[in-house]
This record gives sequence, C-alpha cells and structure tokens, in this order.
Amino acid sequence: MRATTGVWRWRRNPLRRRTDRIEAWAALTAALLIVLAAPLAGWFTGRAAHGALLETVRLQHQQRHLVRVTVDRLVSGAPLDPDPETSSQRDAHLRVIARWTAVDGSPHIGQIAAPHPVEPGEGFRIWTDGRGRVMPRPMDVSTAGTHAVLAGLGTAAAAGGLIEAARRLIVGQLMARRFRRWDEEWERAGQTWGRADAGS
Repeated sequence: MRATTGVWRWRRNPLRRRTDRIEAWAALTAALLIVLAAPLAGWFTGRAAHGALLETVRLQHQQRHLVRVTVDRLVSGAPLDPDPETSSQRDAHLRVIARWTAVDGSPHIGQIAAPHPVEPGEGFRIWTDGRGRVMPRPMDVSTAGTHAVLAGLGTAAAAGGLIEAARRLIVGQLMARRFRRWDEEWERAGQTWGRADAGS
C-alpha cells in the first residue's frame, strides 16, 4: 500500500517535491526487497542450517548408543502430590539408582531418570556415549528439518523487519528535512507580514 502511494507521487504534480520522489523510491525498493530478498535470505539460511543439522544428526547417531540399565533401587523423593497433573510429570522423571554396561565393556552405576515408574530389578534403555556417560536422545531427521525451517522463517522475518526499519528511518529523515524547510519558508514569509510596502 505504501509503495502504491509512493508510485502515485511520481505522477506529474506541481506540488511534488524531491523528497516525495525519494520516499516513493524508498517505498518501492523496500517492497521489492521484502518480497524477493527476505524470502531468499530465509531460504539460504534454512538450507545451510539443514545441512549443518543433518551432519549433527549423523554424528550423534554414530556417537550415542542405546544400552539397557537395571534398576538397583529407587531414590526417595518428595511426598506424593495430590494434583494429578504435577504427579504425572514427576512420575515421568522418576529418579533411580541403576547399573549398565557401556559399549566399550566398562560397568557403570549412577542416578538416572526413569522414563516411567519402575521397581528394583526392572530395566529400561538409555542413551550413552561410547564410554557409558548418559546422553540425551540423538536428534532425528524430522527435528532437524523443523529447526531448519524455523531458522529460515526467522531469518526471513528478521530481514523483512530490518528492511522496513531502514525505510522508516529514511522516511523519518525526509520528514525532518521537510519540516526544516517549512520552518525556513515560514521564517522568510514572516519577515514581510504586516508591512505596508511588502505588497502582501
């Protein structure tokens, strides 16, 4: 809409000022950059992020391994919460003392979070590195794709915002220049007001 208004100012008009032409060009340039350059910047960023994240996925799947742990005992926690929402969240992260063997054959024992309520002697699987240290689940391809899309969208939005901010800065400078010129014109016109020989 602002670009269209700027184009209207290009028409032959005796009241058109140089600053009107500059503002019109700034509006049209900003519109074109927002439509073309911002999505392009987002696409390149998303593509680069996707490549880097896929490499991260590959490395994490190489370096992390699923091992089975056996629960030794439960870790005493806070008293039971009557609220079913908070109690279900707490149960989903139950702390236990468990034993496991790393892929390199080294034995380990430690306090870890169980994915569900368990009893001593039961087992479940966790992700570890090659030396048996507990690690988060490795990233999957779909998560990498989602992060890449979000990075691209964020870059496109940021680029569009910067372009619009630059346009507003230019328009603000043009408005300040107009006001200064108006003040100068009023000051010159005011010197002759009220004089009989001024011809006004």
